[in-house]
Amino acid sequence: MNIAFSPCPNDTFVFHAWVHGLVPGAPKLDVMYADIDITNNLAASGKGPDVLKISYAALPWVLSDYALVPCGGALGRGCGPLVLTNDGEAAVKGAAALSGKRVAVPSERSTAYLLFRLWVAGQVPGGVGEIVVMPFHEIMPAVRDGAIDAGLVIHEARFTYPNYGLTLLADMGSWWESDTGLPIPLGAIVARRTMDLEAIARWTRESVQYAWADPQASRDYVLHHAQEMNPEVAKAHIDLYVNDFTADLGEAGYAAVEALLGRAAKEGLVPDIDLSALRK
Repeated sequence: MNIAFSPCPNDTFVFHAWVHGLVPGAPKLDVMYADIDITNNLAASGKGPDVLKISYAALPWVLSDYALVPCGGALGRGCGPLVLTNDGEAAVKGAAALSGKRVAVPSERSTAYLLFRLWVAGQVPGGVGEIVVMPFHEIMPAVRDGAIDAGLVIHEARFTYPNYGLTLLADMGSWWESDTGLPIPLGAIVARRTMDLEAIARWTRESVQYAWADPQASRDYVLHHAQEMNPEVAKAHIDLYVNDFTADLGEAGYAAVEALLGRAAKEGLVPDIDLSALRK
């Protein structure tokens, strides 16, 4: 079975057991490690692997070929994308400092960018200027060096941005949670509709449970693939992004995804879809 997910600690932690043949009855995996922008585009092309980790924001473009797997993804509280700047005065000014500015984002169809667009619509007078798509690990150096006015960051950047001398301008997760009361839907696992979706969900869930039962088993694998090799940062990343929603979306998880895509569709940011189809 072909699968694509990021080399980030939460994904490698979740899939370690399955990748290493530790999930009974699960097929052998052929793994592609790829940035979220790549997996989003692969899924949208219809030519992607059997199973992928994509942004929840990309779901409306892929549902004809792929179904949402109700486990294995990233959704939670206190884990939203951050807007960073190297200008301390801009951080004091808040959202207005982004008017007409160049902002780097990790993918045009990332959940991070979708949350950012929803936030900008109500918070930034006149909107931002140019949007530049970059691999997420290149964004903080670009902001630090002044090549970009601000950057929208994800993953372990939440823990490491002070090392680049950057300042937090806005937390998209805090805004979303205060506005909706719901958790933040970030990354989803999807599988081709022609496959045994119940089995894929079961194998994914068993891989998650194995990871929790023996966290040290995946340590070398996680650190080998991590962009940030510091073990403490990798652990903090896993603790934040791998949670109860990873084992099962549940009612709150589905409600969060439906709220995100419903709001985005009303703003014309994503195609309008039958939200009930997400649960099928």
